[in-house]
Amino acid sequence: MQVRIIATVIVVVVMFLVVIIIVAVLFFRRRGSDECNKKQPSDCDTLEYRNGEVTTPLFTAVGASSRTYIDPHTYEDPNQAVREFAREIDASCITIEAILGGGEFGDVCRGKLKLPPDGCRTEIDVAIKTLKPGSSDKARNDFLTEASIMGQFEHPNVIFLQGVVTKSNPVMIITEYMENGSLDTFLRANDGKFQVIQLVGMLRGIASGMQYLSEMNYVHRDLAARNVLVNAQLVCKIADFGLSREIESTTEGAYTTRGGKIPVRWTAPEAIAFRKFTSASDVWSFGIVCWEVMSYGERPYWNWSNQDVIKSIEKGYRLPAPMDCPEAIYQLMLDCWQKERTHRPTFASIVKTLDKLIRCPDTLRKIAQNRTGNPLAPDAPDMTQFNSVEEWLNSIKMARYLENFERAGITSMDAVVRVTVKELTALGITLVGHQKKIMNSVQAMRAQITANLSEGFLV
Repeated sequence: MQVRIIATVIVVVVMFLVVIIIVAVLFFRRRGSDECNKKQPSDCDTLEYRNGEVTTPLFTAVGASSRTYIDPHTYEDPNQAVREFAREIDASCITIEAILGGGEFGDVCRGKLKLPPDGCRTEIDVAIKTLKPGSSDKARNDFLTEASIMGQFEHPNVIFLQGVVTKSNPVMIITEYMENGSLDTFLRANDGKFQVIQLVGMLRGIASGMQYLSEMNYVHRDLAARNVLVNAQLVCKIADFGLSREIESTTEGAYTTRGGKIPVRWTAPEAIAFRKFTSASDVWSFGIVCWEVMSYGERPYWNWSNQDVIKSIEKGYRLPAPMDCPEAIYQLMLDCWQKERTHRPTFASIVKTLDKLIRCPDTLRKIAQNRTGNPLAPDAPDMTQFNSVEEWLNSIKMARYLENFERAGITSMDAVVRVTVKELTALGITLVGHQKKIMNSVQAMRAQITANLSEGFLV
């Protein structure tokens, strides 16, 4: 009898504890849900908020880093991707005020967007891309693909998509308005007007936006100053989410392969040769953007042909430092232009490097030396005219190393053209400044030889 009593008491106590635990769990879950409902949209990771309205989740939100770009081309119905990633805007809330220019699919305009839920009373400036009337279904889908891509991103250095108009004509993509337009045009119009620290700040913003995109597993494939927009506060934001590069037909300096057109001057060697586009190839493009920014919008590789650019890069030629470019920034460019893509820095490390430079402005005082101009310019010295190594070394005031070259068996100009930085170190030329001076001359010689050989059969 005592055993049965004790057993009964134990069972009752256990059941009582289980009931208490269940009630506590339900209470705290309910409380947590209420708190999330009271928070701002950015605090509730599992829901997507657009103008105060909760829509279906775009991502499984374990954390910000878990968000991954979804290629709209994987959708059987392209309209489904647009519905999922872009907010539909009523055309009556949009006013077009001015046409800024023409795009591949239609006009690019400036206008106003009246925002609900204030009864369309609050207006903001927006940029409006319109689709040409009578465009094919393919053109419409290609046009809206950019919105499906852009709608997945939210970062201060990436252009923000307000929404789309698809239920009336013309079909439109609505984005935030960037007062100063494209970065290359803006820099050319303000040549020499900014301090170095301001230019580095612009580069830091671009690198931060690219870090975000790379962490989303998105490869831009056309990062260039023309595809970066600048607002009134000089904040740079990455734009032109390229649709597919296969449909690009107006990109200046595009190089056609079986896979489509490639903007050669901004594209990594492996992407040109094998169409191998990765975040590392975007890093190469970022190096070119750095050069564009520090040269105030100068055209990379000047007036070279695409074939000359490709061949020169393959032979080791790299753009020289722009005028008054800090050595630290030029070194960053050279790091981005490593031939082996695994040797290039990541965007995360680039952001850290630029942050350090901005925090310590004195590190930007040292200017990159031995700046060389365009070796193919009409007034450039002819580096192919030398008949001997001695004559060449004398011309660049490096005759002190003649014995070093002779001991290594480098006794002809053909051998000089094949010299690498690693070989210079083995020759006993260890001063970085002297190495740069010699290699700048060698690279100019390579470019001129390539140009001379290509004359007559390059179109």
